[in-house]
Amino acid sequence: MDIHVVQPGETLASIANQYGVTQNRLITDNELPNPDNLVVGQSIAVLYTEVTHTVVAGDTLYGIAEAYDVTPTQILQNNPWISEEEGLVPGQLVVIRFRKDENFGNITINGYAYPFIDRTVLRKTLPFLTYLSIFNYGFTPEGELIPADDEELIQIADDFGVGSLLVLAPMNAQGTFSSELAHEMFINTEGQNQLIQNILTTLGQKGYRGVDIDFEYVLPEDRESFINFIRNMKNALAPAGYILTVALAPKTSGEQPGLLYQAHDYPTIGAIADLVLLMTYEWGYTFGPPMATSPLASVRRVLEYGVSVIDPDKILMGMPNYAYDWPLPFIRGQTKAENISNVQAIERAAQFGVTIQFDEPAQAPFYYYTSEEGAAHVVWFDDVRSMNAKYRLIPEYNLHGVGVWQIMNFFPQSWLVVNNLFTVTKV
Repeated sequence: MDIHVVQPGETLASIANQYGVTQNRLITDNELPNPDNLVVGQSIAVLYTEVTHTVVAGDTLYGIAEAYDVTPTQILQNNPWISEEEGLVPGQLVVIRFRKDENFGNITINGYAYPFIDRTVLRKTLPFLTYLSIFNYGFTPEGELIPADDEELIQIADDFGVGSLLVLAPMNAQGTFSSELAHEMFINTEGQNQLIQNILTTLGQKGYRGVDIDFEYVLPEDRESFINFIRNMKNALAPAGYILTVALAPKTSGEQPGLLYQAHDYPTIGAIADLVLLMTYEWGYTFGPPMATSPLASVRRVLEYGVSVIDPDKILMGMPNYAYDWPLPFIRGQTKAENISNVQAIERAAQFGVTIQFDEPAQAPFYYYTSEEGAAHVVWFDDVRSMNAKYRLIPEYNLHGVGVWQIMNFFPQSWLVVNNLFTVTKV
C-alpha cells in the first residue's frame, strides 16, 4: 500500500495514472466522498490487486471463497461494499487478494458500539473485528442489571465470527454515570454478588463471550474495592470460559493524580484481567482546546508506562474513530467542539475549499475554515497517514491489539491499514 497526499493541480485521473491503478480502484478502496473535488493535503491509500474475480451469474460469496481457497471474511475485508449489496451482480470486480508488503501477524480488535448502530455500518465493520463490545449495561446497588437492546447485534456479530462482550458501567436507569453508584455497589457485598450472578445468567442466555468493565472516575478511596470487584468478576467468569476485559484511563505513571486515574491500578488490574484497554485518546476533546485526539507522542508515553507494568500481550491500545470541529477563538468553559466522523471532516474540507495540513509530531491532519456565517473553525481528524502511524505501534510494543472507540461510523482508511498490516483474529 502506498499513501499519496494530494498536491495542487492534481486530479484523481492524474493520481491513478501515476500509480498505474484505476480511478475506480481509488474511489472504491478509500470510499472517497469527494472524487471530483479533491482537497490539497488529502491522503489517499493506493492498493494493488494481485488476484481478482469478475462476478458471473450464480456466484455467491461462499462459492467465490471456496473457489480461491480463502475465507468469506477475507473477501469481505477486501471488498466492504459487498455488505451494502443485496447480492452480487454479474460484472462486478471482487478483490481476492491485495499485494501486502509486510504482515505483522495476528491482531485482536475490539470495537465498541451502541445498540442503535446503523446495521449496514455494523456489517461492513464486523469482518475487521474479533470482539464487539455492546455499550452498555448499567446496574443498581442491589445488583439488578439495566439491560441494553442487544439481541440483534449479538446475532449479527455471531454470523461474522465475532464474539460479543457485555459492557458494564456504573450507569443508572436514566443513563447517567455515577461514581457514587459504583461506590454503593462496592460496599454492598450482597448486591455485588447478585450483580455478578445476574451477569453470568445474562451471558449464558444471550450468547455473550465475556464482560468489558468500563468504570471511569472511580473514587480514590474505592481503589481497593474496585480491584476486589474485578477479581470477584474474574473468578466467576473464568470457570465458565468467559473473558474479562477492563478499560483503563491513559496513565503515564503509577501515582498520577486526578479522579480519572487514581483508582486505576495498572499492575494489579493488568494481572487479573484477560485483556486491558488503555484509553489512549481524548487529548483533544469536546470542551478542551483544539488538538489531535490521540497525538502520537502522548500515546507513546501511556504505552511505555503500560508495558512496564502489564504484560504487553494483555494490552489493547485505544483507537479513536471520530473527529472534532472547534469554533474559534477557543474560550475554556464556553467553547464546545462538534463531534463528526473522519469522512465528514474530508467532506467539510472539500465544501469550504481549504488546504489540509499535517502535524508531524502528533501525526494528525487538521485544517482551518471559515463558515458561511463568517465564523472561524479548526478541525482535527484522522486519515490513512495517522492511522498507519498508530497501528504500527502494535508490533513496536508487542501489544495484543486495539480497542476502537467507537465503530458507529465506517472509516474506510482505518480498515485499509488494518488489512494491509495484520490478520484479524476471529473467535
